[in-house]
Amino acid sequence: MNPHELTIPRPVQWSQDGRSVLLLDQTLLPRQEVYLRLDTVESVAEAIASLRVRGAPAIGITAALGLAMGLENRLEEGEAGRGEEAGAGTGEADSGEGGASRTPEAPLEEGFLRDLDRLKGTRPTAVNLAWALGRLERAFRSADSAGHGPGVRDRARVEAVRREAEAIAREDQEMCRLIGEHGAGLIPAEGAGVLTHCNAGALATGGMGTALAPLYTAHARGVPLRVYADETRPVLQGARLTAWELHRAGVDVTVLTDSMAGALMKAGKVNLVMVGTDRVAANGDVANKIGTYALAVLAHHHGIPFYVALPRSTFDPEVPDGSRIPIEERDPEELTGQGEARIVPEGVRTWTPAFDVTPAHLVTAFITDGGVLRPPYGPKIARLLEGA
Repeated sequence: MNPHELTIPRPVQWSQDGRSVLLLDQTLLPRQEVYLRLDTVESVAEAIASLRVRGAPAIGITAALGLAMGLENRLEEGEAGRGEEAGAGTGEADSGEGGASRTPEAPLEEGFLRDLDRLKGTRPTAVNLAWALGRLERAFRSADSAGHGPGVRDRARVEAVRREAEAIAREDQEMCRLIGEHGAGLIPAEGAGVLTHCNAGALATGGMGTALAPLYTAHARGVPLRVYADETRPVLQGARLTAWELHRAGVDVTVLTDSMAGALMKAGKVNLVMVGTDRVAANGDVANKIGTYALAVLAHHHGIPFYVALPRSTFDPEVPDGSRIPIEERDPEELTGQGEARIVPEGVRTWTPAFDVTPAHLVTAFITDGGVLRPPYGPKIARLLEGA
């Protein structure tokens, strides 16, 4: 068996006609497997903000496809409007220098920038979101006109942005494969008990995942694994998503509550911890789903390796350390209720950060698409990014 033969879901892709974003609604898993067809930038923004898609790489891909779709829609609407105006007009054209017909390009750019800002504001902690949108903005601005005439430059920009969005999705698949290859070598050939937190698998990326990619690769090679998935309160991404996709792929998985992790380690059932991340600062501090810091402290106390898996796009060299990483606050209702049932008394305050920061000194190694990084992290992260 090879990793490509595993039953791995694709959380985000183009619709069959290539005109919409097709998204697996992760808020409905594991009860229902429903794909949403998103036709507007606003619907894509809502899906990201409401966790219908989550995981830093998948968020970046979704935003990129959504922004490209929105730009193409804006161009088509503009062309249709100009056609109607031409049909209703007197035949006189708005002329620029030399009498050549010119079409204002500002409306397309203004709409593109509004869409970009709307998407960028949905999840502030995940660095892949801003990274992917930044790539599309650069593609938009660097697109050259293929000739002269109405709309030619706009069409070139639309095509450049779509190509860049599709390149981001393709690159993520390859990055996941490489993370799997590099990380599988850290898993003992005789097998291991692996503890993971939240979901950093196929549902969080465009490929096999980050933290789960080494597990999928090792499993495909016949390495015996028992994966322990923290339920990951309050939204239960481990219980709902990680357990769903691992079980679907035939990987032995056991779910436990977050508060059981220390007892599991003390019982000797965990050989290593492997998690993903939404952003890593230049010094190696790690922002990941709330509860990750506690696992790192527990792993350090029990002498268990603590690995963080990520593509190089998740490193943020602009942020010197974890204290500068913005931490998203979630809706209190994610904590106060489960479905229709309220579990916190009315009037009681809540604290609902979506992420915490694990100091670099608690990380045994980073598993990246460019190889395994060990301390000291600062200079090695810088070198890795210089070669990107």
